[in-house]
Amino acid sequence: MKIEEGQDKMRSSFTVKSFNFLFFALLSMFIPFLPLYFSDQGLNETQIGVIVGTGGFITLIAQPLWGMISDRTRTIRKVLLILVLCSTVTGYLLYSTSQYALIVLFVMLTYFFLMPVDPLTESLNFRVAEQAGISYGSLRTFGALGYAVMSLLAGYLMTEFGSRSLGYTFAGLGIVSLVVTFFMPDAPVSGKPVTMKSLKNFLSNKETLLFLILVFISSVPARMNDTFLGLYIKDLGGKPDLLGLAWFLAAGSEILVFSLSFWWLRKNKELAIISFSGAFYFLRFFISAWIQDPNWLAYIQLLQLLTFPVFYTAAIQYLYNIVPVEWRATGQTVLALLFFGVSGILSSFAGGALYQAFGGRTMYLTISGMSFIGMLFGIALYRVYGRRKSGETS
Repeated sequence: MKIEEGQDKMRSSFTVKSFNFLFFALLSMFIPFLPLYFSDQGLNETQIGVIVGTGGFITLIAQPLWGMISDRTRTIRKVLLILVLCSTVTGYLLYSTSQYALIVLFVMLTYFFLMPVDPLTESLNFRVAEQAGISYGSLRTFGALGYAVMSLLAGYLMTEFGSRSLGYTFAGLGIVSLVVTFFMPDAPVSGKPVTMKSLKNFLSNKETLLFLILVFISSVPARMNDTFLGLYIKDLGGKPDLLGLAWFLAAGSEILVFSLSFWWLRKNKELAIISFSGAFYFLRFFISAWIQDPNWLAYIQLLQLLTFPVFYTAAIQYLYNIVPVEWRATGQTVLALLFFGVSGILSSFAGGALYQAFGGRTMYLTISGMSFIGMLFGIALYRVYGRRKSGETS
């Protein structure tokens, strides 16, 4: 029996790792390259910001909607099947049409179906890791690998064959993702019933609200960089394949961090770790503001090593310590909603206007300042909550 259970756990972790690789490969063709794609269609920075920001509004609706559906139906896998199927269709159509109205329509639909996959996947990772007795990072590592590999490939495809080549690649990966999802285990569900009272208690908790504010402050600069990095590289004379290299280096650097999360991630130290990542976000964006060679702008993305994977892994663990167990998928959705939804709206609209009015350097100086504020806020929260929790544990 123990041998069979071990084999089942191995099969489960293998399919979840495969899904992480494929989903984040799909995501890498959507988030980094979409602004560059619109730029090639003749749109300016403000217009791009408006479209991406509108996509953020769609995400704001879609992520909690599908998170609630997952919690209510007590299944993640079946919801993922629906979302991946629809994303495959809309993503293919997005890169296969040249009519502006249809492009915008398919962008919005892709936001609606693709972006909710992220928090559900992260929730699946965390729950399966708990059940299998392995680290969250050992699963999430494959997502970083998929993002890195496909970023490099997508940049090459867009440079050599144009954006339509991304449509065929997106569809192919989506179909394979569907097959993998059929064989993937569902996340173990909580035995506690889902109640609105427990959600109200979660959202009205002072510690929770302050933590979510910290996530928001820290995520706006990160999302602004994600959205406008391609345009900044283009303005400095770089091509799409250089953007692909930049994201390959960024996502590739995450692999080591996620794979070693069992070693560096400490319980009750999450807020200190988040503050540490905030310091490197500040450094990364401040340096980016003064770079004039697009190649060096790509290389500086290696600082992703000490920013996003450190921040997000610590944030997930901290969230799972304070959220009611029956609302974990929704709690994960709230986290992703702030990092990719609400912050994405503000960063897209404000970032687009700021970039067009004052240029990339001013935008990067602005977000470096915001990252510094996030670091200070994280330190303040750690002094209040982190130390208290450490004292309770000891």
